[in-house]
Amino acid sequence: MGATWRGFFIGIIFCGIAALMAHYSINIVHGSYMAIDHMPMAGIFLFFLIVGVLNVLLALIRKPLQLTSAELLQIYIMLLLACSVTTMGLGSQFLPIISAPHYYASPENRWGELILPHLNKWLFVQDKEAVRSFFEGLPKDTPLPLKPWLTPILAWSPFLLSLFVVMICIPVILSKQWIERERLIFPLVHLPLEMVKKESPDSLFTSFYKNKLMWLGFFIPVFISSLDSILHYYLKIMPSISLVKDVPAFRRTRSIHFRLSFPVLGFIYLTNLNVSFSLWFFSLLFQIVSGIFNITGVASIENLGIYGTRDVIFNHVGIGAITIYALYGLWIARSHLKEVFRKALKGGEEEGGIISYRTAFWGAVIGSIVMICWLVFAGIPLFPALFYFFLAFAIYLGVTRVVIEGGVPTLVASGIATPQTISSLGTSVIGTKGLANMALTYVYSADIRTYVMSAASNSLKIVYEGIKRNRRLIFLSMLVAVIASFTTSILIDFYLAYRYGGINLNSWYFVGGPQAPYRFLADKILHPTPPNLTGWIAKLTGGGIMFLLMFMRERFIWWPLHPIGFAIGSVWLMDKLWFSIFLAWMLKSLILRYGGPTIYFRSRPFFLGLILGQYFAAGLWFVIDLITGVTEHVVFWI
Repeated sequence: MGATWRGFFIGIIFCGIAALMAHYSINIVHGSYMAIDHMPMAGIFLFFLIVGVLNVLLALIRKPLQLTSAELLQIYIMLLLACSVTTMGLGSQFLPIISAPHYYASPENRWGELILPHLNKWLFVQDKEAVRSFFEGLPKDTPLPLKPWLTPILAWSPFLLSLFVVMICIPVILSKQWIERERLIFPLVHLPLEMVKKESPDSLFTSFYKNKLMWLGFFIPVFISSLDSILHYYLKIMPSISLVKDVPAFRRTRSIHFRLSFPVLGFIYLTNLNVSFSLWFFSLLFQIVSGIFNITGVASIENLGIYGTRDVIFNHVGIGAITIYALYGLWIARSHLKEVFRKALKGGEEEGGIISYRTAFWGAVIGSIVMICWLVFAGIPLFPALFYFFLAFAIYLGVTRVVIEGGVPTLVASGIATPQTISSLGTSVIGTKGLANMALTYVYSADIRTYVMSAASNSLKIVYEGIKRNRRLIFLSMLVAVIASFTTSILIDFYLAYRYGGINLNSWYFVGGPQAPYRFLADKILHPTPPNLTGWIAKLTGGGIMFLLMFMRERFIWWPLHPIGFAIGSVWLMDKLWFSIFLAWMLKSLILRYGGPTIYFRSRPFFLGLILGQYFAAGLWFVIDLITGVTEHVVFWI
């Protein structure tokens, strides 16, 4: 079974539907976030309907119309890639950030003198009236002002296209190493792979849909979410059902967060025990150390902006750790990378992947050169641009490896590349113009709860397991899905903003998020800083501890701590998820200890059902809310 053009065109249609769901949910319904995680709700919800409803109807109409398992997986891959750029990954960031400096500039923030004179005009919207109406809305029947937006959108196109290509090519280069040599788990791909498995070609439903244990797990989050929705949001006769509890600790300087997340419980149940143990152990350890710091007064006053770990010291430590973790992954892949390099230069037999190693290698190299040149032309000096680019992709690669090995569906790094570059190099090296134009980097490298590289890496595992023929069509499917979804997303945002006023839509994407980079960079321009020695020491400390953890894991079988936990232990999302990870680790430990591998494998459908049920409930209630007009109804966040 292989990829087909039929799957390609159906996939494009559903990519558009996913974009509509994601944007209308956050901007009109103000409900659940459908596409902000490495495992997007919109993708799973639509795939559930495609496999369980659409494909069954096609089979009933005429058996040859039924989609094959490979076609279904091809569609899912396109949905996964599409959701990685539709809102948080890029789509909801783009238009507001390139227009915000003119709208939010005021005498109080002094952006008019600190930021605006230094911005490259061809990268930002210059028509102040077009910007004002974008955030405040146009009068009815007024034509949309397209012309002021054309120049910046066209100017951004080479960079974004290169970014998409590089983020697909790098996983292509590394996928064989990850899948065959290291045998990483890829927990996020188990659900879609199980959903398309059939007992026989003539079966109307897949075996997954026939599993009673799966439906038991499925109905638990559906029942809880629906009961809460009906009794609290619709009938308003009882308080909301809460699966969250904060316990004050360390003289009330911080809280320990206890949250039951059904999807996290399901995904982590699929990971190795030493990985899941390390995830919750290091998260709790960082919280304890943070609490001790709070009551003893250990802190840094450096401004790193609003993204990443709020504790500046941990922000630096985490960046050092994730960078070494990414580099370590490349080091252990060195023999494989040598083979890739040899084939890129001399050619060789085709590997059966979605593109050849030669194409992937040169796509990554040329795309990287285009991006670096674009950053320089945008106003960032060469050395800071190179440093930023290295750090950004180290973070992308490190987080991607954590996702495919650890199965955490909602994840960012402890910090982001832009403030870390400024902290590491100092403001004088970058210059005023460079600092102002570094706001551009927040479009694609600040909110990285989802991005193309992570989605592409999981997709390649799906290709390896479930698509055996015509794999070259998958590369086109992935690239077109990303481009189509991003294009659809900015068109939807464009229309909704001018129709309703951006400030009346999602407050983060149109109010808080667009101002964040300019506030941070205006502060850096107003208060220049040298390279932060303390930050360098913290990063080197984090990198050194990470190296030690990797050394111990390589040399001693009995060593219980996996370095993956330290790489993301300080991340704020892990503060929210550690308890669900702990529960999954505990349940799996008990089941393996007292039931053995047989009971573990039999129980897996129940935990997959927990994931599917929560995502289905979020999608279902979005549709109901859209019809009934109920707003502010969030079924699921993490």
